[in-house]
Amino acid sequence: MGSIQQSPKRAVRIAGASGGFSDRQRAISSLAKLDVDVIIGDWLSECTMTLHGAQKVDNESLRAQGKLMEEPMGLFDPTFLDNLGPALPDISRKGIKVAVNAGACDTALLAQQVTDEVKRQGMNLKVAYVEGDEVTDAVNRLIKHGEEFPSLMTGEPLKKWGYTPIYAQCYLGGAGIAEALRNGADIVICGRVADAAPTVGAAMWWHDWKRDDFDQIAGSLICGHLIECAAYVCGGYFSGFKRLQDGWENFGFPIASVEASGECTIEKEPDTGGEVSVGTVSSQLLYEIQGPLYYGSDVTANIEGVIMTQIGKDRVHVSGVKGLPPPPTTKVGLTAVGGYQAEFHIYLCGLDLEAKAEMCERQIRYAAGDAVKELSCFKFSLNGYCPDNPRNQDVATVDLRVFVQTQNRGLVSKATLDVPGFNRWCMDNGLQGCPGWTLGNDQRQSEGKIYYEYYVTLLPQSEVNHRVCLPWEDRTIEIPVTPKTQEFPRNQLSYETSNPIDLKRFGPTTRGPLGWIVGGRSGDKASDANVGFYVRNDDEWDWLRSILTIDKIKYLLDEEYKGGVIERFEIPGIRAVHFLLRDHLDRGFNSTSTYDTLGKNVGEYLRSKWVDLPNKFLHRGRF
Repeated sequence: MGSIQQSPKRAVRIAGASGGFSDRQRAISSLAKLDVDVIIGDWLSECTMTLHGAQKVDNESLRAQGKLMEEPMGLFDPTFLDNLGPALPDISRKGIKVAVNAGACDTALLAQQVTDEVKRQGMNLKVAYVEGDEVTDAVNRLIKHGEEFPSLMTGEPLKKWGYTPIYAQCYLGGAGIAEALRNGADIVICGRVADAAPTVGAAMWWHDWKRDDFDQIAGSLICGHLIECAAYVCGGYFSGFKRLQDGWENFGFPIASVEASGECTIEKEPDTGGEVSVGTVSSQLLYEIQGPLYYGSDVTANIEGVIMTQIGKDRVHVSGVKGLPPPPTTKVGLTAVGGYQAEFHIYLCGLDLEAKAEMCERQIRYAAGDAVKELSCFKFSLNGYCPDNPRNQDVATVDLRVFVQTQNRGLVSKATLDVPGFNRWCMDNGLQGCPGWTLGNDQRQSEGKIYYEYYVTLLPQSEVNHRVCLPWEDRTIEIPVTPKTQEFPRNQLSYETSNPIDLKRFGPTTRGPLGWIVGGRSGDKASDANVGFYVRNDDEWDWLRSILTIDKIKYLLDEEYKGGVIERFEIPGIRAVHFLLRDHLDRGFNSTSTYDTLGKNVGEYLRSKWVDLPNKFLHRGRF
């Protein structure tokens, strides 16, 4: 391992300004007014990678045919300049650095537009950009040479996927960002660097870490994970949200102080809602992780030993992260055209809802006839329920959703009212329908729209041309792979708890939802779902780790458990148990047939399931 400088600098203060394209637009301006050294942000997701990538392929095809009517504005985040522009005076005056991944599929173009805006405002800020994440050519070449590209979710080779990739984009690390900052960049625009990479790059630059300072870099990687989703770590998606209601309207954005050791302290912008507590930070740590090892292109972080300490109001210190070399591979997402999808909604009310839904389903399937052979997905889901003695008609009303996917566009066309396709299969049965059969008043969803499939696998880092572009010097810097890498098995360490405690020892119990005393957080990575659970007090930890076994999670999932592999590990320092539900979701965001498009409700579903809760824990109050 490398060594820390003899005289380490003070901690670098890094502010998280965005967790996605839908985040609040005030962030960069608000944070630039505070005492921060670097502002980072994440604008990308598997959803946006797929949509931007597919659109880029379409544009290039139309351009080659001479059919592109006008040049698009750019396949980067369309809100970024509106977010950045008002903050530029403070950024320039205070010497704040900015590193973001808003470039998506047009990084160079966004960098040029940022440069133009800087000049328009009369400033002299240097704008660099990072390239190398678009790897379609490399992936296609390797496919031709026999590379199997097994799925990270299922382990099956790419050829079993059944779709042809049209675009590939991989995840870069933070080393390129660090190099850009070392060479004088003020603003670094990236495409698909990993969510935590801007924090890694900023900390590597500030503390002048070497590429093999793995413990320190690993600490910054987990710090980046904590702040890359912005207000998540300050109370967003927090199980204890009810106690934060006085500030629901405006949760603060996070600021992390990353020390030379790699340890960090999380706080939030002052005079805002939300909180930074061991609970909120634990919740965010458990989001979208895959196991005890957190892989990056720069380092692998072991998080089993993480410790969080409340050191003041809205201040949590994070330590205990250990570093290992990064894998020789990086994650890559492949986009393919899936076909067309449509949905139809029927409103049902009151009694006998399941019988009414069954009647609708049988009638619609009968109307579809042999056309079902051309459907890759034909799904009926009854959503909602009527409570006993309902207080009004709306709460007694449920939604029967009919969802289809097909490669035959004609089956989901509404070009004419009498087209013998999906809309008519559903519509035609209204007058012979069940009591109360009610048509949704917006039929646009029953018109087919194109959807995309997304496939996640690994690409050797040696196949990636990671480079930094410094336009003001007309110079490009190649970023080599970390000299020392380490192979890791596909499946991470999974285990049940050691020395479980007999649950009877916790005394009398009351039957109730797990979430009365247990916090949780869940998320997705393609079709994998992860879910972590944590408790508030030390004496509740033995109960949590003893009750939440793999078999218990299967039982609590009930009808949602489809027989997939479930992996488990523990983080004692935050009193947490984590589960990875392999291939649990229906593919990914852009192609799923379910309401839980991002896996965020798996945890809330499981927290609502009933277990025997020790009375002595309940007496402390519910989440």
